[in-house]
Amino acid sequence: MSTLTQRDQRVIWHPYTQEKTAAPPLPIVRGEGPYLIGENEERYLDAVSSWWVNLHGHSHPYIAEKIYAQLLTLEHVIFAGFTHPPAVEVAERLLTHLPDQQARIFYSDNGSTAVEIGIKMARQYFYNQGKRRSKLVAFNEAFHGETFGAMAASGDHDFNRAFHDDLFEVWRIPAPVDEQRTQEALKQLEHHLQTGEVYAFLFEPLILGAGGMLMYTPEVLDQLISLCHRYDVLCIADEVMTGFGRTGTTFASNQLQEQPDIMAMSKGLTGGTLPLAITTCSEKIFSAFLSEDKLKAFFHGHSYTANPVGCAAALASLDLLERETTQANIQRIVKQHAAFRTKIISHPALRRVQQTGTIIALEFATPEGTSYFNDLRDKLYYFFLERGILLRPLGNVIYILPPYCMTETQLKEVYLAIEESLQMISTSAISA
Repeated sequence: MSTLTQRDQRVIWHPYTQEKTAAPPLPIVRGEGPYLIGENEERYLDAVSSWWVNLHGHSHPYIAEKIYAQLLTLEHVIFAGFTHPPAVEVAERLLTHLPDQQARIFYSDNGSTAVEIGIKMARQYFYNQGKRRSKLVAFNEAFHGETFGAMAASGDHDFNRAFHDDLFEVWRIPAPVDEQRTQEALKQLEHHLQTGEVYAFLFEPLILGAGGMLMYTPEVLDQLISLCHRYDVLCIADEVMTGFGRTGTTFASNQLQEQPDIMAMSKGLTGGTLPLAITTCSEKIFSAFLSEDKLKAFFHGHSYTANPVGCAAALASLDLLERETTQANIQRIVKQHAAFRTKIISHPALRRVQQTGTIIALEFATPEGTSYFNDLRDKLYYFFLERGILLRPLGNVIYILPPYCMTETQLKEVYLAIEESLQMISTSAISA
């Protein structure tokens, strides 16, 4: 009889995987809290929240109950010309957590699409007013997703190389991760803004995720947003990864004095249970689409827009996120990360140790520098799996982005494994 892995390998094509050389996928049959559990009862601490989506732990009974109840009530309805209670309630509740300027909720189904919707909103905002602006500004090291617009907005990543000739031009500025690059980013941004051709500046607030977990300060981002607003340019915050408590506040944008005009979110929206995404905007942007001219409407939608079951999961996740115990866990993780950072920051095997909220990133000092395809990646990945821990390195960068239910003891287990990997690196056992 074939194993689950053997059956998989006959029929499945996995994401971000070179199927010819990749090891067989691990069979996971259930999840409990922060653990993923394999066919033979192997347990893996999910220290990356399964691609950054899981907030409260796997198979959370409260979310499951709410999903089940919604399935017995209404599984789906077309969202053009119709509405339903879960969609309205998610919108109402979410707006209480967002910066004050956000006023309207637009539903979709994944992070890349949420970002692409934001780009389309921003460009059509000017088009509807008879202003033909055509340029988007984004960071060099950005990553915004895999649809064509999101790929275009992302940096010059090798994994998008096959499509480079098909992507629209984006003006890029350095990520402001140090003083020199901050000044250069401000200088280049103003140069682009002065052309009068820019419709929006798109950014991942405080942390550039797939670009290597590069971190920068709210104060710097405030300067960049303020500069854009001075030139009547819209600002789009890609909060797909940073939303729902990851940076220590509900959204990274909550730490800003300046406000984005548009925000994109997904991943943690349903607590990691169902695909759902949202793009929000200010009333000013929404008003630019109101017209007797039907061609000024926003022509974007999906078959499963505002799916009631997904919205029910989002409401349940918000219930859990708002609990005092969850907020206390977030702050505990923040403090534990800070103490661990202090402990290892001077380790000779590390080039960089940074923390923002519940996310901590460590960049190993390797001769080839920072690279998504760094050879150290696979060695580290399997090193941690052998110890029952799921960490998915970005090349030579490892990071911890845990579900909020991970206990102090469990998090210490992850730290100890990382310290062991540092010792192995120092003695060349891994890097050899």
